[in-house]
Order: sequence, then structure tokens, then C-alpha cells
Amino acid sequence: MNGIEKQYVIDALAEDSWRMFRILGEFVQGFEELADVGKAVTVFGSARLKEDTEVYRKARELAADLARQGYTILTGGGPGIMEAANRGAIDVEGRSVGLNIDLPHEQAPNPYLTDSVDFKYFFVRKVMLVKYSTAFVIFPGGFGTLDELFEALTLIQTHKIKPFPVYLIGVEYWRGLLQWLQGTLLRHGTISEHDLHLFKVVDDVSTIADEIEAYYRSANHGGFNLPW
Repeated sequence: MNGIEKQYVIDALAEDSWRMFRILGEFVQGFEELADVGKAVTVFGSARLKEDTEVYRKARELAADLARQGYTILTGGGPGIMEAANRGAIDVEGRSVGLNIDLPHEQAPNPYLTDSVDFKYFFVRKVMLVKYSTAFVIFPGGFGTLDELFEALTLIQTHKIKPFPVYLIGVEYWRGLLQWLQGTLLRHGTISEHDLHLFKVVDDVSTIADEIEAYYRSANHGGFNLPW
């Protein structure tokens, strides 16, 4: 190895070492900012869905119901469904937290936040969302929403975390995914029948807050029964 190659290796190692400290710093910041969050529900969904859509209205309505039950609402802090959920919490003077991600095309935090925490690394943010959540509510969304959904299901399936409620909102929207899970994954034996019961698909959001509260109470009394 010549001198130029050695210097390149040294520089790369130094860059990785500093990156490690930046990652550690983000974890420390997240733990400190969210330490007092209490019981919380994370709401996911597309940043592209507007205020005049039915899904936006449902997300806002459900977040308000949850906030009335004393839940902090956690989102990615951006527009669309995230904004709707944060807005629902603010509607009833609840706590509304946005875990915003630094993207190449900057994503500005929505205006309905009582707290905002910024992250550079997606995986750090995902740890925070899982660590501090009592339940996940997944509204229609794209790749990012699917990423969060399958991350949670994998952690529950592999017993890396205690089971918690995972709701998919919109029967028609998720129908194709369910058909694929049942007709391809289950048929080929790559998932089990039990795995299909790790989540619930619904249209009606009116009972979700009560179901999550019932789960929260059972979990804090030594049980972990999902509300379905």
C-alpha cells in the first residue's frame, strides 16, 4: 500500500469515527427530548394527502380522540397525514410531537407541533418511534409508510419488542397488500397464519382510541393481549 492509499484509509476511518459520534449524539438527543413523553401513539401516512381528503379528516379525528385519552401524538412531523394527526392533537390541546427527518429536499415541520425533534438518520428516528409508542396507526402512504409498517411487524414477529396494536386504516387501500400476503407469502410458507394477526385493517376509526387504552391498561397489569 503506497502513501496515497494509506492516507485514504486513514481519512475514511476518521470520517466513519466521526459519523459514529454523530449517530450517538442523535440517540442521546432523542432520548433526552422524548424521556417525558408518557404514553404515546405514532401515526404514519403519506405526506402527499391534502386537507380535503377523507383520510386526512380521519387522521385528525382519531388523533383528537387519542389526545383526549391522554396520549401524546407522534408523527414524522411533515405535511399530509402527519400534519392531520398533529393537528388533531392540537385541536384538543394535547401534546403533538414531530420527529422530523432531514431530507435532500427539505421537509419543513408542520405548524401543529408542541415539540419538534430533528434527525439526520432514518434508523435513529425509527428507534425513537418504536421505543416511545404504545401503538402504531398506519394510514395510506408510500415507501416510507410501508418501511415503518414492516419494521414494526418484523420486531413484533421476532419478539424483539413486546407486541402492541398496529392498525392499518383503509380496507380498500390495503386490500392488494393483504391479498399478496395471504396468496403469496402465506401460501409459500414464508410467513405463518399467526403473522397475519399482528395487525388489524379497519375503515372505522371511532373505536381505536378506546381499544388502545384497553391494551395499554392490560399491558401495565402484566398482560399483552392485542385488542382483537
